Amino acid sequence: MGRPAGPGRETAGAETRGESLMESIKWIGLFTLIGMLNCQNMAVAEELPREAVLPLALATKAASVAVEKCAKDGYKVTAAVVDKAGVLRAQLRGDGAGPHTIDSSRRKAYTAGSTGRATSELAELVVKAPHLHSLGKMNENILILGGGLPVQFGNEVVGGIGVGGAPGTQFDDACAQAGLDAIGAAQKAPGGK
Repeated sequence: MGRPAGPGRETAGAETRGESLMESIKWIGLFTLIGMLNCQNMAVAEELPREAVLPLALATKAASVAVEKCAKDGYKVTAAVVDKAGVLRAQLRGDGAGPHTIDSSRRKAYTAGSTGRATSELAELVVKAPHLHSLGKMNENILILGGGLPVQFGNEVVGGIGVGGAPGTQFDDACAQAGLDAIGAAQKAPGGK
């Protein structure tokens, strides 16, 4: 048989129910606080600027097509593609391309991507305005020599492509342009359509 209910028993049950209720209130409060913090984080996240990012697949395709175009034309080149921050996304050195083309292609891509201009246009600008020669000395990544084009979709520059190794910068430009055409980028090489 069970024990008879006494005054001590009822008090213990009430205390347990009270503790249980307090525990539930604590959990509800905690979950409410977490929900409020998440809403604040979402509001802050909505205020952050949105940027287009150059996907690795497009960077690789642009570099590959640029190297293939130059190889078809008889030139041994390296093509590099950087993102908006100047970070290398893809680089392909064609068969027989000189070791110097590794650095020159990357620097051309960096210059075009960071300035949003074709490097051959910058080279012409420096020739016409010698006081701008120091542009090429802003940092060790800048190379003001044709063969670099911005990678642009619509009005947004998302990176740069650089080609080095052809026997003239106009040929580097043409191969870089082929890479851009292959990924549907908007930038056109100087003298391009």
